[in-house]
Amino acid sequence: MDLTQLEENFAIPGVLGFRQTPTGLIYLEVTTAAATATVFLHGAHVTHWQPAGRKPVLYLSKRTELAAWVPIRGGVPVIFPWFGADKKADRVEGKPGPAHGFARIEEWTLAFAAMAGEDLHLSFTLGPTAESRKMGFDKFRLAFQLTIGRTLTMQLTVANDAETPLVFEEALHTYFAVADVNATTVTGLEGAAYADKTQNFAVMPGVETPITFTAETDRLYNHTTTTCVIHDAAGKRRIVVEKAHSATTVVWNPRKAMPDLGAEEWRDMVCLETANAGETQITLKTGEAHTMQAVVSVEAFVSAETGQ
Repeated sequence: MDLTQLEENFAIPGVLGFRQTPTGLIYLEVTTAAATATVFLHGAHVTHWQPAGRKPVLYLSKRTELAAWVPIRGGVPVIFPWFGADKKADRVEGKPGPAHGFARIEEWTLAFAAMAGEDLHLSFTLGPTAESRKMGFDKFRLAFQLTIGRTLTMQLTVANDAETPLVFEEALHTYFAVADVNATTVTGLEGAAYADKTQNFAVMPGVETPITFTAETDRLYNHTTTTCVIHDAAGKRRIVVEKAHSATTVVWNPRKAMPDLGAEEWRDMVCLETANAGETQITLKTGEAHTMQAVVSVEAFVSAETGQ
């Protein structure tokens, strides 16, 4: 649909409108009493969410390129059907497929938009495309459902329409904004072993202390289903991530510049990702579906030392 059709079919005066970047990407602009948000059709990508009375919760790189077939750096990339680098070296024309799969660079379809109380409910869909078929994925359906309010609920559903099993990895690769990553900790994964990507995926034993960020951090905590909390001490808030039907949590901060991330931007973000990846990849039989969910909320930070 073009802008006119989207406005005619889905616009909600004063709540939901549609805009277009100079590069042609269409995005949803959400303004309710409970929150503001921005969602691109490109990747069904949430790039902004800010509950009323709070600071923005998601981080978007100042250097990200908003263009077709280019992944957005920040917000909530939707990862499917593989996590990280493609392990199939000759997937497309003798080369591997794009990092983190194709879902985050395809244009999704907005299928539903409605208010319920103070929350806006949105649903996006993605089916087989010319590009996905080139990569061997021609019998799947994806749905990404958002509930935008004082909390942010994200549900990714994968359905298998093929006559053979569908094996995939998935993630909500969420970039959270923090005031200073050096003063940030993550709790909820104490004692859990992890695969350390910075050490060639060596399995490291769990520790009983919160995660801190003093060096490049890239960890896959497999077989973990617990709620995690980002303690943004400098920002005086806690960001809580509850999840369902996800058995991997990924924690990442590059601690360095990247082509689409400025030299000091790593200080302002941390990724806490709801996933099924590596050892916890999903296999769906014919006709089966799987839904993974993440619920994000924000609370005032309470110091263990001062109680304030």
